[in-house]
Amino acid sequence: MTLTSYDATAAALDLLAGRPLVVLTGAGLSTDSGIPDYRGPGSTARTPMTYQEFVSGPPARQRYWARSHLGWARMHQADPNPGHMALAGLDGAGALRLLITQNVDGLHERAGSTTLVALHGRISEVVCLGCGAVTERSALQDRMGRLNPGHLQRFADVLARPDGDVELEETSDFVVPACESCGGVLKPHVVFFGENVPADRVERCFAAVDALGDEGGALLVAGSSLAVMSGLRFVRRAARAGVPVVIVNRGATRGDELADLRLDVGCSDFLPALAAQARR
Repeated sequence: MTLTSYDATAAALDLLAGRPLVVLTGAGLSTDSGIPDYRGPGSTARTPMTYQEFVSGPPARQRYWARSHLGWARMHQADPNPGHMALAGLDGAGALRLLITQNVDGLHERAGSTTLVALHGRISEVVCLGCGAVTERSALQDRMGRLNPGHLQRFADVLARPDGDVELEETSDFVVPACESCGGVLKPHVVFFGENVPADRVERCFAAVDALGDEGGALLVAGSSLAVMSGLRFVRRAARAGVPVVIVNRGATRGDELADLRLDVGCSDFLPALAAQARR
């Protein structure tokens, strides 16, 4: 059922009290850190670049990296918000069995969460599609800056999009660095649309959800519309096993009919209250 009042928050806190938790987070959790989401209220519809498009040739990669060079400079400055800090507190209190995040911004880690699976990877890392070398995004950012002087200043006012992207069409003159080890194509170490989440990550998450049934636990979804299967499958798994599901999200989600409680409230409002309850 969908509840939006003070009573809904109280009911959710009561249902979750004392239970071990698996928490699934999405882009809605990071909006209070200034990072736009894909499908929240007021969000502009957009189609992210697919893996197939990224590997199609240099023009697509110019378009991606020219935008990402700008977007990373902004995302890198974002700070964890009260929702991130509350989940780190739940982790520290031993109430969290696993935090599964669909976000690539790294804000959970910066807040102090350690019992975590970054389902779609981290934008702070870069992988070479040739030799497989993984390097720090900050080093690539410096290289792009040297190869494209003035790019950050020239387009400082372009509109930000989710996941470190921006609205920019002038990309044909952007110089994209190659892998320093083998000269191969560099890609952010994240799961693009059109790619599969690595199987070991999925299995770890399934195992944590399955264990909730034996431990009397619950699955909490925070800030995800569950529009893609990579997150929705865990809600379906929990519901089939009779594990209570609580969804906290601004706007409807694809998993609403599976939820025991559905709260249309902000993550930064609900999660600190949940963390405070766990400390008592």
